[in-house]
Amino acid sequence: MTRDRVALVTGGSGGIGSEICRHLAAAGFKVVVNYNSNLEKAQSTLSSLEGDGHQICQASNTEKEQLSDMAGFVEKEYGRLDVLVNNSGVTKPVPHEDMDALDDDWIDKIMQVNFRGAFACIRAFKDLLQKGSNAIVVNISSIAGQTGIGSNVAYCASKAAVDSMTRSLGRALAPDIRVVSLSPGWVMGEYASTFSPEYIQEQKDKTPLARIANPEDVAKAVVTISESFTFSTGCIFPVDGGRPLL
Repeated sequence: MTRDRVALVTGGSGGIGSEICRHLAAAGFKVVVNYNSNLEKAQSTLSSLEGDGHQICQASNTEKEQLSDMAGFVEKEYGRLDVLVNNSGVTKPVPHEDMDALDDDWIDKIMQVNFRGAFACIRAFKDLLQKGSNAIVVNISSIAGQTGIGSNVAYCASKAAVDSMTRSLGRALAPDIRVVSLSPGWVMGEYASTFSPEYIQEQKDKTPLARIANPEDVAKAVVTISESFTFSTGCIFPVDGGRPLL
C-alpha cells in the first residue's frame, strides 16, 4: 500500500522527527527529511533510513519563500505528497505564574513556529497533497493544548491553536486531504533529557501506564493513523499513557 508513497517530516532531524522518518521509511514511504539549521543531523537521519529514494531538504517553517522552494523540490523529485507531518516546534520551561519571564519575543517565536509554521506548511503543500493518495496531514500537538499544563503558557496556547486548526482544516480540506492531531504527553526526547531523573520519575508516577512516551510510540502512531485510520479527520489522537486520567 505504501510503495512509492511520499512523506515529508518537518523537523525531521530531531529526536522525535528522526524516529518518525525511520518508521515511515520502514513502512515503505519515500521520506523527505526537513531540517532548519543542522545539516549534519539531517544527513545522519537520512543515512539511517531503510530503503531508497529519500531526500533531505532545508527550510524554516516561518519563511514562506523557503517553504515554497521546498514544495517545488518535492514536486520536482516526486510529483506529489501523501503524508505531511508537522513536527517542528519550540518551547522553553517558564513557570506559568511567572508572567514577566515569558517575554514577548518568546511568545511570538512559539506561536510562529508551533502554530503559524504548521499552517504555512499545509498551505504550501496543499496542491501536492491533493495529488497524493489517501493524503493526510499529521500535526504533532500535545496534551498541553487540552490540559493547559505544559512548559509555559504560550506553548499550551500554541498547541490548542494547532488542535483548533486541525478541526477547521479537517473540514475545509475534505474530502481530498485528511487532517489530524497527534497529541503526546511527555516524550523522552531531546527536551525531556534536559530535566533531572527525579523530575522524569515524577512524570512517570503521574501517568497510569507508569512511563512516559518514547519517540517510537509517536512514530508508530503516525504510521498507523496515516495508513489505517482512513475514515478519521479533524480529530485528536492521544499518545499520553492516560496522563489526563490522574
